[in-house]
Amino acid sequence: MTTKDPGLLLQYLDTLLRYGNFTKAAQELFISQPYLTQLIKRKEDELGAVIINRHSTHLKLTEAGKLYYQYLENISRENAEFKQRLTQYNSKEQITLRLGVLSSLGTFILPLFLPFFTQLHPNVQVILEEDIPEKSEKKVQNGDIDFYLGQTPETVSPNLNVVTAGYEPYYVVLPEGSNFYDRRFKLLEPNSLPLAEILAEPLVLSKTGSAIRHQVDGLLHKNKVEPQIVFESENIEIIAGLAAYGMGSTIIPQSIVDRLSAGKFNLYPLSKTDLILKHFIAYPAAKKLSPLEQELVESFSSIAERTSQIRQ
Repeated sequence: MTTKDPGLLLQYLDTLLRYGNFTKAAQELFISQPYLTQLIKRKEDELGAVIINRHSTHLKLTEAGKLYYQYLENISRENAEFKQRLTQYNSKEQITLRLGVLSSLGTFILPLFLPFFTQLHPNVQVILEEDIPEKSEKKVQNGDIDFYLGQTPETVSPNLNVVTAGYEPYYVVLPEGSNFYDRRFKLLEPNSLPLAEILAEPLVLSKTGSAIRHQVDGLLHKNKVEPQIVFESENIEIIAGLAAYGMGSTIIPQSIVDRLSAGKFNLYPLSKTDLILKHFIAYPAAKKLSPLEQELVESFSSIAERTSQIRQ
């Protein structure tokens, strides 16, 4: 790839906006900070406009930057659509597998098994369709995608076969303003706090319909708590960040906890009996898997399960 690749430039900008400064973004991208800084500066010189507002504590896009970002999104989408349509004219030996996944889950789960699978099968093209669980489930039932990666298999349609692979523990993020915040520690002892009272505090949660929200709602009902929800978002990473900076408490899985690096907060681990997040891969129950598809399912199952065992 070169820096002219719109997909790569979009990735650089996404990471820069997520972390809010060049140093942390460069570390996440495994490039040097001077390289990233110079790359953005060269692009601004090329465009004749400033795209990053450097006067903000947390770096943001300027109005010109927003326009350029939208341009990169359009170009990247058009490139992906072109490559997908072109595959019908490629070598007949090439096989295409279509996977549906929620973006936040894909960030965590795909690196655990997909690189290994594609290295073993370089002739296989994997097309990723990122969408909310409800839409991905409909797509796999309609045959628009081959597999659906998700969480909380208990909610999946009986028309789908589901293979689970490991699990993630949940944590409550308790911000500095919580009545239970303890400045002495980051990680609190399990079973040391009254869970019902924690849940009764102001909450920031993922929106209704998501797999995580479905489980959190169940936990609230189990503890007979009428929640004080102060903010909702479809993006669990946004929710985690807002909680870490004091907007309210939230409940997030281990994979999201691993990405929290700033803010003043405690992490209170929930027990398996309180809440647990299972990962799964699903496909139509009437579908007979090819040997290659079966291998993909087994690859998902074994690698994700090994990772969860390490966490135990």
